[in-house]
Order: sequence, then C-alpha cells, then structure tokens
Amino acid sequence: MAKITGLMGRKIGMTQVFAENGNRVPVTVLEVGPCTVIQKKTEAKEGYNALQLGYNRKPLSRLNMPERGIVEKAGLDHGFRYIREIKVDDTEGFQEGQVLSLKDVELGLLVDIVGTTKGRGFAGTVKRHGFSRGPMGHGSKHHRAVGSAGMSAYPGKVIKGKKMPGRMGGKRHTIKNSLIIDVRPDENLLLVKGAVPGAVNQMVMVHFR
Repeated sequence: MAKITGLMGRKIGMTQVFAENGNRVPVTVLEVGPCTVIQKKTEAKEGYNALQLGYNRKPLSRLNMPERGIVEKAGLDHGFRYIREIKVDDTEGFQEGQVLSLKDVELGLLVDIVGTTKGRGFAGTVKRHGFSRGPMGHGSKHHRAVGSAGMSAYPGKVIKGKKMPGRMGGKRHTIKNSLIIDVRPDENLLLVKGAVPGAVNQMVMVHFR
C-alpha cells in the first residue's frame, strides 16, 4: 500500500498529560478517521494521483444526484458530510470503498493540521488586530476608536490592506509541525501538543509527514 498523506477527523477538545520528566503538557485530542475511499484519481485520466476520501456518514436521502452517483459507484450505501482529496504516489494499493484509519498510517513525530478558526463576527481593531486603546479618562473621546487611517493630501485615500474593523475568524488556518504526544489507533485518537484551530467537533484535516 502506498503511503497515506492525510486523513480527516474532528477536534474533541483539550486536556493535559504529564511527560516522563514530570512536565505538564497541554494537548489537543483529535479523532482521526476512519475515512472511506470514494474515488481514485489517476495520472492517466485526471493528470495526478489522488484519493477522494469521505468522513462522517450521511444517509443517501441527504445527497444530491452527482454525490449519490459517486458513492453508489464505489459500492456504498451511505454518503458523507465531508469529502476531501489527498495526493498519493500510487493509487494501485487502494480500492474504492476501503476504510482507512490510523492503523494504516506510518506516523512520524510531526503533523500539519488544517482547520477553520472560530467565527467572531464583526470586530473592531482592538479585538481583531490587538491595537492599543486610548485614554480611559472622562475627557477622552478616543477609547476604542480606529484612529488615523490615512493621509489627507497624498495619496488622499486609505491604503489597501490597512488593518481596519471587519469580520473576524471563520477562515482556513494551518498549524504546521504539531508534535505528536500520543497515538491510540484502537480508539482513532491522536494527541498533539498545543492548540488546534476550530471549535469542538470541528472538522480538521491532518497531513502526515
């Protein structure tokens, strides 16, 4: 079987473990897999080798016709809430309908984790960008205001890319080189050091090195 480069999962939450030297280590618990191979992309047909994986089952009645055709072609009687692709060197060692889990992965010490950050709604510059606030005295009228945003004479406009109030969070974010603290393949659990973007039960993509 070719090397599996990634699997989908969900964020369960955060906890702590104790290392052998007695240090307390904050960890994020991820449930990684099982993922089902829905479709194989080959270099001869699509121009690249990849596997289309499905995660988190969904009944056929909740699928549209194109999605239903893909899963039925793979011999499955259910659909998936999340579908992603992972590139592989060769697709010959995989079969449509095959279930992949942490037991099929050669784990190293580090992984890259892709998630979606928590949406915070419309936020000002103090919360969104960490701007300093103004004086809090009664005479001040500049507490959490933006402040100067541009020049009056030249160029006479706000420069593109200026840090301003706006929608905060809800974006794709990648944590690179997350250290693996513990692996429990029988429970599909992966414990990584530190925080992972997203809320509890948020879908994450784990890329193996």
